[in-house]
Amino acid sequence: MNLIPATISDIDTLMSWFTTKQHIALWGGPNFTFPFTKESFIKDSKIENLASFKLINENKELLAFGQYYERLNCCHLGRLVVNPNKRGEGLGRVLVNSLIASGTEALKLNSSSLFVLADNQTAFNLYQSCGFELQNYPEKIELENCLYLVKCPNLKHR
Repeated sequence: MNLIPATISDIDTLMSWFTTKQHIALWGGPNFTFPFTKESFIKDSKIENLASFKLINENKELLAFGQYYERLNCCHLGRLVVNPNKRGEGLGRVLVNSLIASGTEALKLNSSSLFVLADNQTAFNLYQSCGFELQNYPEKIELENCLYLVKCPNLKHR
């Protein structure tokens, strides 16, 4: 598997992974347009503005997608998603760890962070198993039920 930059040509596949307003809101946030068009998806996903990456296999099949940017002196991961047909195969862990490695190096940062909704237990468990720990966010989080997780180099890996 390889983590490589995502491009506009990946949008059609990404769009096919989200079939309901709830699915797209969980991934892209409550202001993500639904129903979406290709143009609105490109705009709302910020694929042209943020470091956006895809995980592919040897057949160049799109397995997962994620982004990173600097937030509060951390490499902040966002819009993480695994191909619905490939879930349960450990790709989430590969995606998260690959994005951390790439992002912390590119941004010259030591820590990583992300947001997760409290009721997304599968994602929360994955992030904890990757070494993320629950932290207080220094500002008000506008999204209800949203948790802030941080992974620092000095935190013990589980």
